[in-house]
Amino acid sequence: MAKVKVLNQSGSEVGDIELNDAVFGIEPNEHVVFEAVVMQRASLRQGNHKVKTRSEVRGGGRKPWRQKGTGRARQGSIRSPQWRGGGTVFGPAPRSYSYKLPKKVRRLALKSALSSKVQEQNILVLEALNFDAPKTKEFVNVLNNLSVNSKALIVTDTVNEFVALSARNIPGVTVVEAAGINILDLLGHDKLIMTKAAVEKVEEVLA
Repeated sequence: MAKVKVLNQSGSEVGDIELNDAVFGIEPNEHVVFEAVVMQRASLRQGNHKVKTRSEVRGGGRKPWRQKGTGRARQGSIRSPQWRGGGTVFGPAPRSYSYKLPKKVRRLALKSALSSKVQEQNILVLEALNFDAPKTKEFVNVLNNLSVNSKALIVTDTVNEFVALSARNIPGVTVVEAAGINILDLLGHDKLIMTKAAVEKVEEVLA
């Protein structure tokens, strides 16, 4: 099992923790990670694009000219698709692009991303992360104490309102709870900072 130092908010070492190899020590599967990213990005699409068909375009109720005798092609409406201002054929309509991968595949993708962070030595474990009030300045001090100057994902075991509010205005910093950890956040941030309790919660679910 990989051992990682446990730090406090001052950046001092207070112990170490053994990470479960079943979660943090597997061989990353890049293809599964790719599939999970595509799935999550697809589910984020709004899918609200819309065009009007000939039945929805305003006007065109009267037949433009009589059926026979004019020498022109027969027409039933000036809102037919071949007319300027007419309806659109087979255009986009509101739809959901989301789909689901099997649970085992989604879990393998998460474990692959977490294992990559360990292999790249881009994971930090905190003993705890607590604030008495929302203070962005204090959160910046914590990041400075940990020597984190890049995009960072903070994972806590439960929703901590003061932590979330303190980090909200810091560019490149995202706070999620262990239950909400996802592949896009893991890949979109250089550093992964987890509380000790969050590590245990993630291992409990994914191991």
